[in-house]
Amino acid sequence: MTDLILHLHPLSSYCHKVLIGLYEKGIPFEPSVVNLGDPQARQSYAELWPTAKIPLLEDRAAGRVVPETSIMLEYLDRLHPGAPALFPADPELQLQARLWDRLFDQYVMTPMQRIVADRLRPEGQRDETSVREARQLLDMAYGMAERQLAAQPWAAGPAFTVADCAAAPSLFYAHILQPFGPQHAALAAYFERLLQRASVQRVLQEAKPWLQYFPYADQVPARFL
Repeated sequence: MTDLILHLHPLSSYCHKVLIGLYEKGIPFEPSVVNLGDPQARQSYAELWPTAKIPLLEDRAAGRVVPETSIMLEYLDRLHPGAPALFPADPELQLQARLWDRLFDQYVMTPMQRIVADRLRPEGQRDETSVREARQLLDMAYGMAERQLAAQPWAAGPAFTVADCAAAPSLFYAHILQPFGPQHAALAAYFERLLQRASVQRVLQEAKPWLQYFPYADQVPARFL
């Protein structure tokens, strides 16, 4: 039995971010699917961490819980400092990794989730303005990433880092809602490189049975089903 438990949901992009890091580093863990729709299960989960957000990393050996995906990945890097390092040792590359981790979370993952959340509302309660603003944020983020990736293979430089752990799931769902345009050639090529990573392939394979429940399941490309 492993000491690490990752509380998750198989469709969650933020959960995928941490799973990719775990698989990249080959760290054994126990997945625990959280049913936030069950009041009793939610209350029990909130006792671990009051926000009751997923994912949540529990380290039974250390007697602690670790919230927030970027902090989880840094914790795993410290717990298992061997290669591959998700946070580069070089200060400048580490700064870039942290920056692009935040950019993919804030300007791809977050607006993508706003669009998905709006689809879940009753038709009369949908917010077209919020969705339009979210799509504008995605356009901006795609443009920023296009410039960043024009001359390097990964988001923060020559090596796969925490930034790419964030990029893979955020771009996977975002590109379904808002496909890359012809002006995003470098970003599209980067996305294909992400899809070739064994860690990303494993996460998508595990998510495949659940994709039918994605609110935009009708728009998921056939190659992912």
